[in-house]
Amino acid sequence: MFSYSSPIIETVSIVEQSNFDIPAGISLRSELNLRGLRFASAHGLLHECTDGQFPSIIFGRDDNGGHGNFHPRTYERICRNQEWSKRLEKAHTASKRARVRANWQWKELDCANSSDALLMNIFCHPEVMTSAGVRAMLGIAPDEVPAFGFKPRTPLRGGKRDNTEIDMRIDNLLVEAKLTEADFQSARFELICRYRDLEAVFDVPELPVRNGKHTCYQLIRGTLAAYAMECSFCVFCDARRPDLIEAWYKVMRTVHLFELRCRLKLLTWQELAAALPEGLQQFLLTKYGILPAQSYVPIFDAFAVRSQAGIASFRPHNDA
Repeated sequence: MFSYSSPIIETVSIVEQSNFDIPAGISLRSELNLRGLRFASAHGLLHECTDGQFPSIIFGRDDNGGHGNFHPRTYERICRNQEWSKRLEKAHTASKRARVRANWQWKELDCANSSDALLMNIFCHPEVMTSAGVRAMLGIAPDEVPAFGFKPRTPLRGGKRDNTEIDMRIDNLLVEAKLTEADFQSARFELICRYRDLEAVFDVPELPVRNGKHTCYQLIRGTLAAYAMECSFCVFCDARRPDLIEAWYKVMRTVHLFELRCRLKLLTWQELAAALPEGLQQFLLTKYGILPAQSYVPIFDAFAVRSQAGIASFRPHNDA
């Protein structure tokens, strides 16, 4: 079980974690599950393994109220917040196929490679939203409380509203979080064209298409939500996933409105980690391999700077 004085969190040095033996050439998903398995085994954490060609590590809540997939201070705070704790109850897609020996129902946020769990690990930590550095990086006001699974109710044609969720809202910032997901989902044009502001926002023929479907459906939805709500939209993803970063830039380049384009942002987990408290940094490095960036490009200028510099510096992982 973790505690506030957990040796797992507080005494493992950055150097020791940086030397974690990860085989070269494996996917990010495989790396995170390998890290999760070693993490759970080393510290006696309740865990299971899914079936399939690429199994995932599933953590569970132990008898002492701890949970290996979350930083202890984060998990305690989530459990005290009724709205946040609801996110913990979403069933894992493989829960019905769980082995007989599993004595709990697997949940989506129990999974070692869950981007939602990573997002909550960070933004539910008690020292993150009180950090002036984090607030400056995100461009948000003090005393804001994150809302997870937020429904922006983006306008559709005919006076209807979209009912899909976005991962998080803080103040005037909408966030889509990615980690090992293959892409940003695809949709038929009939689904895309339901949105009232589609042509006002995008150069529609330039939106990326593959196999007859529009790719990056979540990015299109998020951008339209930001336009309708007059707020910003930021994609959080891993610097080891240049495919996702490039996909976001392809969508950005199709946006007509300069003022809206300036509100579309990108932030890597590594850049965000640089502004986080040390104990949380160490947890993220051990469990996710997220090494804090030595410097970061403010998300306000990310499009201009990265568009000029390219993304060749990002180490690729084959998760597509």
